[in-house]
Amino acid sequence: METVYDWVTILGFAGLVTLFLQRSSLESPPDTIWHYLPPSIGAAACNYFGNEGQDAIAIAIGLATIAYVILVLKPKLRA
Repeated sequence: METVYDWVTILGFAGLVTLFLQRSSLESPPDTIWHYLPPSIGAAACNYFGNEGQDAIAIAIGLATIAYVILVLKPKLRA
């Protein structure tokens, strides 16, 4: 837990786990566990490249991961 990427990745994983647990308790979940694999890999890749000093790649992967979560998993964001 030394870099910003470590903290952002932990927060991202925590959000994914929370979303998965909330949805898996529904009678008919809108997604399966496999839908959470791409953003999990994206968060890990973002962390790896960020820790290696390749900030542009890490930020691009991070933004793509966020876009995937918003467009595919479609969490309900409360105002």
